[in-house]
Amino acid sequence: MKRFILSLSVALCLTSISLAQTAVSSYIPGVTAEGAIYFLPKTGIRITVCVEKTTYTPGNLCKYAERYLRIKNVSQNAAIDHRIISIKQEAFAVADTSKRYAVKFDAKTTASNVRLSGDGVLMAINTDYKPSALKPLPTFQAPKPALNPHQYLSEETLAAGSTSKMAELIALDIYEIRESRNLLTRGQADFMPQDGEQLRLMLNKLEEQDLALTSLYTGTTICDTTAFSFTVIPDEDIKQQILFRFSQKLGIVAEDDLSGSPYYINIEDLKSVPLAADPIDPKKKHKQVNGIYINVPGKLRSTISNLQGRLLSNEFPAGQFGNVELLSGALFNKRYTTRLLLNPISGAVESLDAEQPK
Repeated sequence: MKRFILSLSVALCLTSISLAQTAVSSYIPGVTAEGAIYFLPKTGIRITVCVEKTTYTPGNLCKYAERYLRIKNVSQNAAIDHRIISIKQEAFAVADTSKRYAVKFDAKTTASNVRLSGDGVLMAINTDYKPSALKPLPTFQAPKPALNPHQYLSEETLAAGSTSKMAELIALDIYEIRESRNLLTRGQADFMPQDGEQLRLMLNKLEEQDLALTSLYTGTTICDTTAFSFTVIPDEDIKQQILFRFSQKLGIVAEDDLSGSPYYINIEDLKSVPLAADPIDPKKKHKQVNGIYINVPGKLRSTISNLQGRLLSNEFPAGQFGNVELLSGALFNKRYTTRLLLNPISGAVESLDAEQPK
């Protein structure tokens, strides 16, 4: 029994050692007392598409619209229709994990106040920065519920023996409402309101009754708008990649849903920055040097199109299509207080100034 307990204890110890050897902790950039580990950013594109949905519901008396109200071409079939009302592109930044660097603090430098974003991107040294974030997606006011016409029906109308008779009586009520409204606006009504506000309230109430009862013939139409977003983070040129599909009946559908027409995105590296003679490769190990690595961003052009042609095109700075350069550590020696501010989207130098201490 003792031998079994001893064997079990050894097995548990070996299991603990094995677990300790295989434990993996995720890499987290940040600032410590010894220095800072940071990333440079690369540019992503967010495409926001606003779609309006129109829902038509025919009225219960739609087939009598022409006979009693002289309204022609009233549809008797329910319908749902979608249309794209706007497409917008915006740039945002994410950490480029292929561009990871370290800066070591020592007594000979002033590069000790390093400011990083939440995902470890270098933002500033010895100065403050304004965080950059995408604006929330647009929100739209919810559509007003359709008026309930049944609350305006008279007892005689509700007691009608047939749909045709009901349609005739409701039409008479509509004409009476319109006549009352005309008399009020002309000042010829038997009981005129005491002031302008009372007149406005009476006219609004008559208008509401007219719209509600007329909807029994013409139907109701409700419009609702929704915003959709798509993100693309390119590392190379993109040609005719399907961004989404759009159906007039169903709205935005999945990329593989052939019921919708395709909308494409094309991203082109404009090669606005010449290649460096000796480019810095962050994947290779280099001898530790004093200084700060920054992006010299290039530009990309992002184009949205469909089967009919190009819809919109925008250009944005992009660190992944540029070079990486080293700011000399001499800029941060004790003779000066150097303030460095980087662009939050591209990682390029936005401002660099040195102040000699008094």
